[in-house]
Amino acid sequence: MSLLVGLVLRVMAVVALCVAGATAWMVLEVHRGIHDEAVGSADRVVREAQELAWRELTWRGSAGRYAKYAFPDWRSSHTLRFISPGNCVALTWEGEATQTQCSGLETAGGPSPAWFEALHRRLLGQSVPVRRSITLNRREAGTVIATPDPGAMVRQVWRQVRVLVGTAFAMAVCIGLLATVVIGLTLRPAALITRVLARLEHGDLAARLPRLRSGGFDRIAGAVNALGHGLERSTAERKALTQRLFQVQEEERRALARELHDEFGQCLTATGALAAAIQAGAADRPDLHEDAQAISRITRQMMQTLREALAHLRPPDLDEFGLQRALQRLVATWQRRETPAFRLAVDDDLSGVPGPVALSVYRVVQECLTNAVRHGRPTEINVQLGVSADAVVVVVRDDGGGVPADTDGAEGHGLLGMRERVEALGGRLWIGSARNGLRIEAVIPIARHVLDGSVPISALPAHRASVDRDETSLSLGRVAA
Repeated sequence: MSLLVGLVLRVMAVVALCVAGATAWMVLEVHRGIHDEAVGSADRVVREAQELAWRELTWRGSAGRYAKYAFPDWRSSHTLRFISPGNCVALTWEGEATQTQCSGLETAGGPSPAWFEALHRRLLGQSVPVRRSITLNRREAGTVIATPDPGAMVRQVWRQVRVLVGTAFAMAVCIGLLATVVIGLTLRPAALITRVLARLEHGDLAARLPRLRSGGFDRIAGAVNALGHGLERSTAERKALTQRLFQVQEEERRALARELHDEFGQCLTATGALAAAIQAGAADRPDLHEDAQAISRITRQMMQTLREALAHLRPPDLDEFGLQRALQRLVATWQRRETPAFRLAVDDDLSGVPGPVALSVYRVVQECLTNAVRHGRPTEINVQLGVSADAVVVVVRDDGGGVPADTDGAEGHGLLGMRERVEALGGRLWIGSARNGLRIEAVIPIARHVLDGSVPISALPAHRASVDRDETSLSLGRVAA
């Protein structure tokens, strides 16, 4: 539920509570008014009965049989003037039968629903009759009992409730519409803040909020902008540190490669030469001849191991001949195995790829091939590269099994190093599913304004590599983010 809908519903709930309270108060007031009208009717009838009785006594000059003549016009229209509509008054003179007169029962309101009548009786019950005595010559000459008619009373209450509820409903609709407009305008900055936070979440660290009119939202905007500045600064520092760490790592690798090549390589070469000399000069010593052959064989194995270590530490052709030749040599080295089958496809010219990006591309491909062979049993590994105006795209796919969720949940040093290397250059790395295996996609920007950090990678169009599952080759495509 959105914040706007929640607030409007709360406002409507408050309005409904107010309407319910007003309805209950109005019903009680109507009941009080009906009771007051019954009291007034009884008092007026008593007063009029006493006046007429005294007139009759004065005219007759006797207090004999005055009761039946005291109010001769009781059932006339003149009597109804003293009785409020919706009330019935019973007059009983001493020694005479009770006479009842009701006023305006049909005009006390339209018919009420049966459920309202039942609810009214259950909650409020019957009204209490009002009893008054008629006193003549200090003695009780009769009684007057005024009782609100139950049906008329319910109809009168229903009429008031219907008017109130109808008016309240119209007001509630107006309040709801006005509240929606006012609250929506008030909460408009919240949507803007949410969009900026979403942009920050997706890597657009340059997203900022303008000054807002509302004091509370403006303080939130200031905090969000401060957060963006902090994230941008810390991200830039982290990228710079990561780039520097990888530079130091490459420098150490190059230094180690030089030491191995100059020292260890020379020693192995000398050892091989000495073994060959011993083997040539020990024709009459079979034991020395066999030992010399063993030394030569071990030396050749160590030389091969050294070449592989040097190729891993420093891609020799990357400095001399460029990225494409280095990748071809790398794949050719892996193709010496019987399985799996390695395939390299380069869609574009890689000569324009800058040195840091070329080295990262080489390391990503190298790590992907190593992980695919080490952690799976693939029969085929495909590598494809493409270059656009602003980024180089690397796609490595294998059929050796594996689930992307497993690699995301527990990345080893290899995957973590690849991700850090790519992100240090402002790029992105995805791990997804391929046919019977995994697909790793890396997008590394080559534009100088992205590499130096002046423009975030999120400002560039996103690149995705699409895999044709029915073909052995891969196809690259650019899809707008």
